[in-house]
Amino acid sequence: MPLINVHLAAGRTAEQKKALMTALTQAAQESIGAPLASIRVWTTEMQPTEFMAGGELMADRQAKAGSPS
Repeated sequence: MPLINVHLAAGRTAEQKKALMTALTQAAQESIGAPLASIRVWTTEMQPTEFMAGGELMADRQAKAGSPS
């Protein structure tokens, strides 16, 4: 049973997250032959003030870029 947990900065739409989870489900099915019913995919969203990337608070990085990273 493949278990796929994706950590994301909060801010994506429900449609974007659904598309990602669908693509990951298909990839697991195609790449390792996992039965569709056995594949589990979920997202864990983090507020951009709760983690850093490369020593920079994600909120600061997003402010510079203008979108979720």
